[in-house]
Amino acid sequence: MTTIKHPEFVAAPLLVLTYGVCRIVDGFDGERGPGPAWTIGHLAFLAALALFVVIFRHMRRLIGPRARITAVVATLGALALFGQFSVDVVAGFVADDHEAMAMWTRGIRTLPGVATVIYDFGPYLFYVGQLVLVVQLALHRHVKAWTPVLVLADLSMPFIDKDLIPVGAVLMVVSFLPLALRAREVGPARETALV
Repeated sequence: MTTIKHPEFVAAPLLVLTYGVCRIVDGFDGERGPGPAWTIGHLAFLAALALFVVIFRHMRRLIGPRARITAVVATLGALALFGQFSVDVVAGFVADDHEAMAMWTRGIRTLPGVATVIYDFGPYLFYVGQLVLVVQLALHRHVKAWTPVLVLADLSMPFIDKDLIPVGAVLMVVSFLPLALRAREVGPARETALV
């Protein structure tokens, strides 16, 4: 019987799916946040980002030392997004309505370096780093050649329309499932060498 050896490869996309669905539900009243859907969705995405850091580490181990820089880039991007979503969660807690929440967030963005690091530049490292890691996995034949195409489609969804995030999350589950099933096929000696 096939077992999932590393559930984070499946859990992270499912948490992204949760965020995407909560985001759609949150918009039913014409505006997003504050409220339960806003908070639950953002907390789900924060949990996904924490799992992505673990995922990037596993990907680096599978690929080898050449993936170190890419894994660091992807992890920095995840941390930038973590900062952005943390701001959103706090804004949802401290604000009484959507306008107050937006004002609070704008205030944070005006702090030196914040806009660049967690909004304008940092998050893109997550997407680029993740895609490059999957391309490297494909080149090393750890995943099928079509997997990077699927990951690119997934990563493109929020840029096309954020309501497509759940669709992207499903694509991510499909693309990550082989990794979840074989992530521990690297022997202990090789894993130690790649740490």
